[in-house]
Amino acid sequence: MLLDFEIDKLTHSIEDVITGENLPTEIKPLEKIDLNNITKKNGWKFNWKAEFARPDRQIFKLVLQQQPAVVQGLVCFTVMPDHIFMPLIETAPHNFGKTKKYLGVAGNLVAYGCKCSFELGLDGYMAFIPKTKLITHYKKTLGAELFGHRMFIQTQAAMNLIKQYYPEFLINKSC
Repeated sequence: MLLDFEIDKLTHSIEDVITGENLPTEIKPLEKIDLNNITKKNGWKFNWKAEFARPDRQIFKLVLQQQPAVVQGLVCFTVMPDHIFMPLIETAPHNFGKTKKYLGVAGNLVAYGCKCSFELGLDGYMAFIPKTKLITHYKKTLGAELFGHRMFIQTQAAMNLIKQYYPEFLINKSC
C-alpha cells in the first residue's frame, strides 16, 4: 500500500490547533475493543480490523493522557531483520483536513516507530512506501531518503525525530 500521510507540523507531542498548547500523549498497543469505533463508518479510511488480524503486524494508538479513550491516530509496524517497516499510518478523522483538532499526530507516530527501531537494536531505521507526489514532502519533513520504491529513515534522521517527540529517550543513547 502506498502511504500518503501528511506531516502537518513537527511538534513536541501534539498541539491544539486553536490554543497552540502542546498536550501530553501516550502511545499504547491497539486493543480489540478499540476497533469498535475505528471504522470507515466513523470516518477512518483504512480497514484496521484486517490489519489487527494479521499476526505479523503490531498496531499502536496515540491518545491524549487526559483522554485515553479517544484515539488520535494509528500506526502499524512490521519488524524486519534490519529495520521497522510501516505499512500503514492514519490520523483520526477529527485530526484531518481543515477542521483538524490537533497538529503533529503523524509526526509523533513516525517518531515512535524510530524509537522502537532503536529499542530493537535496529539503529532507528524505518521504511515505508510513499505515494510519488509526497516523496519531496517526506524528504523535507522527516529526513527520509528514497531507495528504489521505498523511503527509509536512517539513524540521524530518526534521532532528529526522537529529539522532537521523545527527548528523554536520547538521554542515555550515545548514537
